Amino acid sequence: MSTATETKSIVVERTMPHSPAKIWRALTQSPMIAEWLMKNDFKPEPGHKFQFRATPMPGWSGITNCEVKEVIENQRLVYTWGDGTESDSGLKTIVTWTLTPTANGTLVRMEHSGFRPEDENGRKAMSGGWPGILERLEKKVGEA
Repeated sequence: MSTATETKSIVVERTMPHSPAKIWRALTQSPMIAEWLMKNDFKPEPGHKFQFRATPMPGWSGITNCEVKEVIENQRLVYTWGDGTESDSGLKTIVTWTLTPTANGTLVRMEHSGFRPEDENGRKAMSGGWPGILERLEKKVGEA
């Protein structure tokens, strides 16, 4: 009998004074993603495999292998983060972006899920990074 491993998530929410469509463009257009997150070869097509690329650092090659899992235009975007290989820091998690219209703009919810107990160091490191990433996303959307 096997038991499921309990996983943890990082959730960051931010209300942005922009329409879902404007935020969606920043989430799904490769040149815009490069300005607030990382260089990439992203396409908003389920099944598309892509990479985020950054400067390598100890314990990370600088490449994160990903795959688009779900695309609901202006509402929801889901992709894997990492492929579980050592060059990918051993992580294989899921990033889900949800856009919900509000009276003052859009509630942007980012959930990075699937961190296993052995991924705790990676979860802690990324927990500190995501709020700043959403801040950069909001700034980029405001400039677009």
